[in-house]
Amino acid sequence: ENTSDFSLNITDCTQVVVPEEVFFTVAAAGILENLLVLIAVVRNKNLHLPMYFFICSLAISDMLGSLYKTLENIFIILCKMGYLTPRGDFEKKLDDAMDSMFILSLLGSIFSLLAIAADRYITIFYALRYHNIMTLRRALVILAIIWTFCAGSSIAIALFSYEAATVIPFTILFPLMMFFILCLYVHMFLLARSHAKKIASLPTSTAHQRTNMKGAITLTIFLGVFLCCWAPFVLHILLARFCPHNPYCACYMSIFHVNGTLIMCNAIIDPMIFAFRSPELRSTFKKMFCCAR
Repeated sequence: ENTSDFSLNITDCTQVVVPEEVFFTVAAAGILENLLVLIAVVRNKNLHLPMYFFICSLAISDMLGSLYKTLENIFIILCKMGYLTPRGDFEKKLDDAMDSMFILSLLGSIFSLLAIAADRYITIFYALRYHNIMTLRRALVILAIIWTFCAGSSIAIALFSYEAATVIPFTILFPLMMFFILCLYVHMFLLARSHAKKIASLPTSTAHQRTNMKGAITLTIFLGVFLCCWAPFVLHILLARFCPHNPYCACYMSIFHVNGTLIMCNAIIDPMIFAFRSPELRSTFKKMFCCAR
């Protein structure tokens, strides 16, 4: 925020400010929606499958992103009211903790999407061996490894965020992982198209193939939404680190609050995709609301 304010002095671009009410409303909606997804998976034993556990991992990442922006804005308000000092030791530790939460949310989302993509790949091309390859225990081990790595990385990056040697690998990781998932998609769809031609004469196999491809399409939607919501903020981090005094960079950084709002919109959109694309999850939501009534 300090970098954005300083950069505005060398550009004519006006900083776009999103009202605090909008921030809190969007963040609260994202947290509640993803919390509903977690509760639905816990309550419905039919959803105790590796795929839905990976979806829960993505939901937790979305919740962390919304929680990060909510707490950040609360602290900014407290600073403006004089209850916190921007340069104090406590505030610096608090800022590091907030940065760590943000990075944890981003890394958790990336690796959760990667796990979902790998799960879809195995479902489509190793359908008969899927339950032997992707067991529930193995899925939990994968998630434990993912979150342990993400937690360690988020702490390290937050502590050394002012070093170029830390910022560069972090920003490279984002497009690298997205490229890897994209390559997996292309490979998945090309093989699926080839398999569909070979099994066109088998009605049951075709129906199974369509079901699996529906899961792949859902994952494609997840990836597209994730890129649209997170890429602008990651670009902001790059520009703030490497060209804060450039007028063009400063002009882009003037929409800092809009980019932050997009992150929280991702937390709202993902559960809608879950509910719209998954009949089992949609049915669980209906039962939950009926029982509540």
